[in-house]
Amino acid sequence: MTEIKLENIDFIINDKYILKDVTTTFQSGKITALIGPSGAGKTTLLKLINGLRSPSSGNIYIGDKAIDTFNLVALKKQIGMALQSAPMIQGTVYDNLNLPRVIFNDTLNKDDALKLLQQVNLDNISLVTDVKSLSGGQRQRLSIARTLVNKPEVLLLDEITSSLDPASVKEVEALIRQICDTFHVTIIWITHDVEQAKRITDEYCMLKDGQFVISGHSNELEMTEHEVLRAFLEGEIE
Repeated sequence: MTEIKLENIDFIINDKYILKDVTTTFQSGKITALIGPSGAGKTTLLKLINGLRSPSSGNIYIGDKAIDTFNLVALKKQIGMALQSAPMIQGTVYDNLNLPRVIFNDTLNKDDALKLLQQVNLDNISLVTDVKSLSGGQRQRLSIARTLVNKPEVLLLDEITSSLDPASVKEVEALIRQICDTFHVTIIWITHDVEQAKRITDEYCMLKDGQFVISGHSNELEMTEHEVLRAFLEGEIE
């Protein structure tokens, strides 16, 4: 299991602070909801954690290692990321599952690919199925399966259910909960759905205007007396 620590993180573009002095910890083996209004810096924070961007100042620790001491290949294997759009390459289900291995000049065993489909409740589709024929919910589950190919210790999720129908949302939520509980993966989930955060996550962390506001247990969200968090929960801050 892998704890993630951020210490005094600044991220500046064109003299503008996108993130400013962010210090927080994402608990090992837990699902943390990353919440806050649009433009708060949530997606930027995920990009810093998976090495797509580097902080202007401050330190990020993946487990007990500073992120800048990682070999980039090792970091990409340790941290998986799934996006709202569930982007796919042209081709089959297997082509997409194999992509993380191709990047590292390797090949995914077909039996392992089938096991991954089973893990995300897609064992009713074939490895040779064209991804164009998949529903939105199926594509999102395939995207999640693809992030699991390299057995990451950390999973970053960016609004992965916001474009799905209610039934697919429930399926994906149950899947993420199962992945966390079974493999003890540390999961950070950006969501604008406060009910989802209360329903499926263990912890929450709120950002506003690029700054850390508050964190805590998700089951305590309703009881908060924190002025800014309460305003966000009541829709006064969007």
